[in-house]
Amino acid sequence: MGVEVSARRGSSDLLKILSGTSQNVLGIGIAAAATLAAQVLISRTLGTSGFGVVTVVTQAAFVASFATRAGMDMAVLRTVAVDAGRESYDRIRGRVARAAQVAFVASVVVVLAAIAGADEIRRVFSLDPQGSRYSVEAAAVALPFVALTNVWLAATRGLKMMRYTLYVFWAGQPLLWIALMVFAWRASPSEWATVAAYSASWAAAAAAAWWCWRRESRTWPAEAPDAGEMKALFRYAGPRAPAALFSQLLFWTDLFVLTRYVSDADVGVYSAALRAGQVVVLFLTSVNLMFSPYVADLHNRGEIRRLDTLFKSLTRWTLAATLPAFLLIAVAPEDVLRIFGSGFGGGGAALLILLAGQLVNIATGSAGFVLIMAGRTGWDLAVYLGALTLDLALAFALCPRYGIEGAAMANAVTFATANTVRLALVKRLVGIQPYDRSYLRLIAPAAAAAAAMLAVQPAGRGTLGVVLTGLTGLGAYTVVYLLAGLTPPERAAARRLLRR
Repeated sequence: MGVEVSARRGSSDLLKILSGTSQNVLGIGIAAAATLAAQVLISRTLGTSGFGVVTVVTQAAFVASFATRAGMDMAVLRTVAVDAGRESYDRIRGRVARAAQVAFVASVVVVLAAIAGADEIRRVFSLDPQGSRYSVEAAAVALPFVALTNVWLAATRGLKMMRYTLYVFWAGQPLLWIALMVFAWRASPSEWATVAAYSASWAAAAAAAWWCWRRESRTWPAEAPDAGEMKALFRYAGPRAPAALFSQLLFWTDLFVLTRYVSDADVGVYSAALRAGQVVVLFLTSVNLMFSPYVADLHNRGEIRRLDTLFKSLTRWTLAATLPAFLLIAVAPEDVLRIFGSGFGGGGAALLILLAGQLVNIATGSAGFVLIMAGRTGWDLAVYLGALTLDLALAFALCPRYGIEGAAMANAVTFATANTVRLALVKRLVGIQPYDRSYLRLIAPAAAAAAAMLAVQPAGRGTLGVVLTGLTGLGAYTVVYLLAGLTPPERAAARRLLRR
């Protein structure tokens, strides 16, 4: 009887995670479309120079926000998931409020420093002093609102709710930025007005995120946390602030090093290869956001076996969902890159190397988030420090000799090494690992998709050829996966779903 109950709970958990993941994928798609629309509007209204200023200062502000959150977003997610899992609601609101205050104060300190050093920031990023006038300051103002938005939305995800992140973070803020930007241009079609609209959109997102959290928690007591609880929160969050910043820097470190050794054209080609290679981690990112509160809850309750089962299923499903995109890029790397423009096809070899590193990233699943949600933030920071050091060392050694392929090798080796270390740490510290024999069921669908893509790919070139190749491979993959890739429990669940 207990085994049946556990199995039903595990199946329910998987369905909830997949439902939240699908919402997340939808949200990321909306965010990507809105961001592209914003980029087109900005470039056509402000020109190349203005587009560069807006891109640099807004992206710099967003990356900086990972540090100014002071680790409180992940700390809140974990503590809410743990307390809600044991139905202990007395102090949740108090801890979330205190965490939001910490993130706000940390952000304001950075805002004041950025405004005071705005001229130096302009020099570091080689921004035109006239074109970027007030833009750095306007971007800095966004930091407290980005931090607060992420803290309050993390709290709702701790309750295993993804919809608020979809509404506010993925869809609301990018679309509102476009609306505010167009309105601001009626008064001043300038860089600073565009960036001011960006900050205003985050202010509105923060208000919406607070409302969403308030809506879910309004009936709970608002007792203040005691000193011991806050000390525990700070101990957990302390390593997360630098680790979160390093996690963002790691995607671009080898690119920054590469700029010292190759032409601007090669830098552009490698930038396109990086972005194309990162497409395959879309589903993994979505799973991570939904899986995190389940890890915190189950680990806290000591349900390691149930956590291990979830980890195995989700990692295999993530790999299964990603394989068609991975195979498409592997079969036609030059054609994929030519989507960015006719001059980008020369990055095919670099893209294949980058893809190898990302395959290890996907195959190790949510190992990094398991470490974080299990409270091992110190180990997580140590892995990021080691990875950043390794990437820098390899990039400086390989870029002068091999150019963009050298940067790709540094990136791939770093991601493969870091994720292998995380997997070993999860096995040692948490006692779970993501692999079993069911992974062998992915071989036949992958082989069918690869064969179909290789057969079709020579018949078409360019964007249309990529679409044709991808659809053909996806069709072959889906058919064979449904016939041979599903495990017996998955097949039974699919039959139950079809009967409904």
